[in-house]
Amino acid sequence: MTLWERITRSNFFIKLTSWEYWPFGIVQFPLFIYYAWLSLRARSFIFFSASNPGIVMGGMFGESKYEVLKKIPEQYTPKTILVKRPTTKQEVVDMLSHHGFTLPVIFKPDIGERGFMVKRIDSEQDIGNYLEQIKFDFVIQELVDLPFEFGVFYVRFPYEREGNVTSVVMKEMLSVTGDGISTLQQLILKKDRAKLQWEKLSLVFKDRLKEIIPHGKSIELVSIGNHCLGTKFLDGTHLINDSLSRTFDSVSQQIDGFYFGRFDLRCASIEDLYAGNIQVLELNGCGAEPAHIYHPGYPLPKAIRVLFNHWKNIFLIAQENVKRGASYTSLRDAKGYYKKFKTATSLK
Repeated sequence: MTLWERITRSNFFIKLTSWEYWPFGIVQFPLFIYYAWLSLRARSFIFFSASNPGIVMGGMFGESKYEVLKKIPEQYTPKTILVKRPTTKQEVVDMLSHHGFTLPVIFKPDIGERGFMVKRIDSEQDIGNYLEQIKFDFVIQELVDLPFEFGVFYVRFPYEREGNVTSVVMKEMLSVTGDGISTLQQLILKKDRAKLQWEKLSLVFKDRLKEIIPHGKSIELVSIGNHCLGTKFLDGTHLINDSLSRTFDSVSQQIDGFYFGRFDLRCASIEDLYAGNIQVLELNGCGAEPAHIYHPGYPLPKAIRVLFNHWKNIFLIAQENVKRGASYTSLRDAKGYYKKFKTATSLK
């Protein structure tokens, strides 16, 4: 391999040439200035907390995933239970049996973000390993094995009778396909998106790295649809139409105090998406992003314009909710929620 090939195959170069991997602060810097201006207009740095009065902090941080999910009608959600810490492996095993779960299932922190500690649990050993790491309450969720995963962003202004879908992201799970010659390790290191996850994947697949994968065989490396874990986000805004907006307006208006956020869901087909035959894995409030902007090659200036409009909508919805009797979270309470959130998302 030449020097230039080594440079272009380095993680640094891969990230440098694709803004979707850039640090949060670089991409968001122009938004910080706009956020400061909106805060001055609202006379509160926590104005976003009024965007969804029914969710703690409007869903920016510190909210319980379980409590938010329970606001959604049961027909749209998989079986989900909350596990309080501390607990033992046997207690969790008994809980799974009592509630009719069968492995595999998904474990995820009740307070968290960006795929932190979201794990597929295939065995009792996995349960024990998870309990050794997680220090706070967590959620057990039925594994939804449906082929399509989407993030659908919904917006409704309080003075309007109906809302609209403003963003759709399609999620392509991280996988590699065998050629009958290369080992699993070689296939991972050949694929940029997988190579960036090498540290984690080398541990997960440590017993299979030298295995030669047959031609045409696909291996899913990560089953959690999160960008930070290697999932490819694809722009699905072409799917937006009146039918889709009506479907998610119908679902959203059954959720008390919800006006703005993203449904992360799975379904069996595009037709089921339009019909509302969906399973919502998470509902994220104002802290969620219109994730279609992370489509590989999506123009950065266009993405920033989308984010400016995103924050404008948060501000307008929050202002209108305040006029209608909602209130901003106090700075003191916000600090408390943030401290709890940071503690819950740390392994230390």
